[in-house]
Amino acid sequence: MADALDPVIHAPARLRVVATLAALDAGDELSFPRLQKLLDMTAGNLSTHLRKLEDAGYVRVTKTHEGRTPATYLALTQHGRRAFEDYQEALTGLLRGAGS
Repeated sequence: MADALDPVIHAPARLRVVATLAALDAGDELSFPRLQKLLDMTAGNLSTHLRKLEDAGYVRVTKTHEGRTPATYLALTQHGRRAFEDYQEALTGLLRGAGS
């Protein structure tokens, strides 16, 4: 049952990223600096974990400019939202089994 937990999401830092983005309404985005502040992570550490989530198709990274300043926005993809729901179900099942 433990192998049912998605290893991309299961890493603690990535789980925090996905859970935070999952709290947004579908289609909403969060700026990179806001997510960094919410999670109290360094830019480099957050970028590393976002890359893994993006490579898995779980997170959409949108790079744009606001005036001349670069801006990065993040959102869960539909695939990422479903993967997180599956992860939650697997974890709940695992925890229920541990109580038996």
